[in-house]
Amino acid sequence: MCSETLITQNDAMSQFSYYYTPLKPADLSARSLILSLISSIDSDRQSIAGLINAGALFGIEAATIRVAATRLLKDELLESPERGVYVPGPKARALTRRVQEWREGASKAVDWNGDWLVALTHHLGRRDRKQLKTRERALALSGYREAEAGLWVRPANLARPLETHHHDVIALGADSALSILRVSQIASFEMQNWPRLWSSRELEASYAAAIDAMTTSLKRLETLTPADAARESLLIGQAVIRAINFDPLLPPELGNQSLFRQMVSAMNTYNQAGQAAWRTYNASMNTPRPAA
Repeated sequence: MCSETLITQNDAMSQFSYYYTPLKPADLSARSLILSLISSIDSDRQSIAGLINAGALFGIEAATIRVAATRLLKDELLESPERGVYVPGPKARALTRRVQEWREGASKAVDWNGDWLVALTHHLGRRDRKQLKTRERALALSGYREAEAGLWVRPANLARPLETHHHDVIALGADSALSILRVSQIASFEMQNWPRLWSSRELEASYAAAIDAMTTSLKRLETLTPADAARESLLIGQAVIRAINFDPLLPPELGNQSLFRQMVSAMNTYNQAGQAAWRTYNASMNTPRPAA
């Protein structure tokens, strides 16, 4: 199962990074592992036994997985429709849907006419640190960068209408009082610097690194044990999916969208191999072992 990770507050990875960042086993907590597995497009119902099997790959004890699942239930990030079975909870559904749309990234952008989307946050306050982090994560997931305090911007090249886009950002966790404007002209020198908020060179290097990681791993997976193949496919798949979901979807004038689409295509192939690796691993864990 190539994980299609729910975007979590993982201290090992900056929540605002648009770039592919390789994951190590130690980067996965019980909480992030469960959310990663539960957001898989192919199996968003997870049994506690399956979660425990997955935890074993990363040295996470069964008791730790159970405690994490209980806390996620309390936080409404999980629901349990039946004993020992978990699905995304009400506070995770919008993010889960977003994660599961990774294949559609390129279709979310249209030609750019030079307009900008401007999100205003100065009136929302910064005292509630948890909501501040959630708000800024929602904006980052929507491709915005902070141009100055209380003012986040992105190119207005998204296919969805402004009102629908505004609703999407709120659904991801931004405040309902968030204001988003579409602007075509601003008498401000700072506006000239907005395109520099993103590094097209670093984004291109990120796409190339993700493609190389998947290509190299694909050549290895069939030679690995079921456990090693499952572990590697999750670590690489989670990192790539995260990079896809955080990608700002820049127009060609600002970024290499052709290489971005190549990364998404490579992930589609890698996802299939990862799913096969996880099916093999789960089958090996369920096979009765011969008596000694």
